[in-house]
Amino acid sequence: MAKIAFELLTLENEVFTAYLFWAAILVLKMLIMAPLTGFYRVKTQTFVNPEDVISKKLKVKFDDPDVERVRRAHRNDLENILPFLAIGFLYVLINPNISLAINLFRAVGISRIIHTIVYAIVVVPQPSRALAFFVALLATAYMAFQVAVVALYS
Repeated sequence: MAKIAFELLTLENEVFTAYLFWAAILVLKMLIMAPLTGFYRVKTQTFVNPEDVISKKLKVKFDDPDVERVRRAHRNDLENILPFLAIGFLYVLINPNISLAINLFRAVGISRIIHTIVYAIVVVPQPSRALAFFVALLATAYMAFQVAVVALYS
């Protein structure tokens, strides 16, 4: 007999607690990206608003490669972590296999962290960024497919 959704949303459910952990880690990671962008703006003296320019000698700039790299990594997080947060929660509700679910959440979390490191901080050549991106994408897509199948056949 299938568990009622509310029964799955308890701290006694290992899948739910794993989801909560990795969701919190990824939200914290996304929150770090804005100050990281600010750090690179100050470091490179790249400011997009006239009121932010510290010195009269500086000008408004929009195209510093380091700042833009961090901004692209942040945007990539928004495009990929937010769908994971939604589908990961729904995945918990279909009562998946515990070890598979925990490993999917772990794969998404770790690969998104690696993606940021190799894209915005250390800048490692491809295919490192692509591998990190596709691990998270495929894990999230798998969860979405499973949720859709369960919803279709329930």
